[in-house]
Amino acid sequence: MKREEFDRFADEYMALHANNVRASGEDPAFFAEYKVLDLRQLAMHTDALDRMRAGVILDFGGGVGNSTGFLAREFPGALLLNIDVSLRSLRVARGRNAHGAQVAFDGATLPLASGSVDAAMCACVFHHIPADEHVAKLTELRRVLKPAGLLMVYEHNPLNPLTRRAVDTCPFDENAQLVDARSMRARFLKAGFGSATIRYRLFFPHFARRLRPLERYLYWLPIGAQYLVYATR
Repeated sequence: MKREEFDRFADEYMALHANNVRASGEDPAFFAEYKVLDLRQLAMHTDALDRMRAGVILDFGGGVGNSTGFLAREFPGALLLNIDVSLRSLRVARGRNAHGAQVAFDGATLPLASGSVDAAMCACVFHHIPADEHVAKLTELRRVLKPAGLLMVYEHNPLNPLTRRAVDTCPFDENAQLVDARSMRARFLKAGFGSATIRYRLFFPHFARRLRPLERYLYWLPIGAQYLVYATR
């Protein structure tokens, strides 16, 4: 998807997203929140929570700012940067959120100093980026991370048939090219990360939500609706 397409969908993004995920029984906030909770959990696991709560967190391709409120709640005191190529999306985000900064991105070089970010997350953005640019984008994200800084990339899992159906019927995913988790992990390694871990996520729809605590035992199973690849610099 080109910048112009993101701009075109910015004002109606929330309504389109809500309609697209309705079959899951959840709303867009659910999908934004669980990713931020994963970030907190990984921060706790690596003893980085206090540092991140006083540091800089980058939401790469954060669009209209769905994650910003949850990041502010879980990481009070952090400087939140929502970076996107769509100026219209950033204007919408600015009107929705009082937290953090909205930062324009030229699509090539992040307007940040090397080693300036404690953590970066990317919520289902790479399927909108041409595959031959993935390594360059991951390399650029690695550049801005501090030593031991964390990068988390979420994507739709093409091995899940319900996910494929949702993507195929979503207006703003018209030109999306899904990428599988192993390929994304390989691109992390080509971008210079020493290692990268895959977790599959979202196994249980709303009607089976009481089973969601079991997901931590299923991270290895490649049928979740989405997946996460994460690494530290």
